[in-house]
Amino acid sequence: MKRSILGAALAGVALAAAPLEARAQVSTIAKPVQLGIAGGAALPTSDLSETTNTGFNGTLTVGFNPVMVPVGIRIDGAYNQFGIKSILGGGNIHSTSVTGNIVYKLPGATVSPYGIGGAGWYNLGGSGGAQSESHFGWNIGGGILMPLSGFDTFIEARYNQVQMSNGDPSVKFIPVTFGIMF
Repeated sequence: MKRSILGAALAGVALAAAPLEARAQVSTIAKPVQLGIAGGAALPTSDLSETTNTGFNGTLTVGFNPVMVPVGIRIDGAYNQFGIKSILGGGNIHSTSVTGNIVYKLPGATVSPYGIGGAGWYNLGGSGGAQSESHFGWNIGGGILMPLSGFDTFIEARYNQVQMSNGDPSVKFIPVTFGIMF
């Protein structure tokens, strides 16, 4: 009798604990493709910080997560805008980009730190009829992925550098974003 009660208690504990482990793996096994949205602050650095204020970021993303592999691919479309510092005020500089990124998640962790980096097309422009220019750029950063019931959330920061032509200084900024992946 005591053995059957002990066995039933152990089985109950095992069943109660199993969904926690299974839930941690759901986002990588059940969701090989994810769509997401993110937003946050965009921090200008280097020469850009001398002429602009902290701005904002909006990002749409598509993630491809191979089964049982900690490396994935993310394609991001992002918009970053910075207000121009001026006594008279007004005006902005913005960057629209499409980048392909490699994501490495630490395997087996429920709340998973990850590294991300990639390259792509950046279009820079401004208000007031400023001419826009397209250039190659790259990014590198990291974040933390937190799986929830039915979706994942993440917070990340990435250093972006847009390579300018004609000897102009490169444009550098760091978006710090919070996002949701479905």
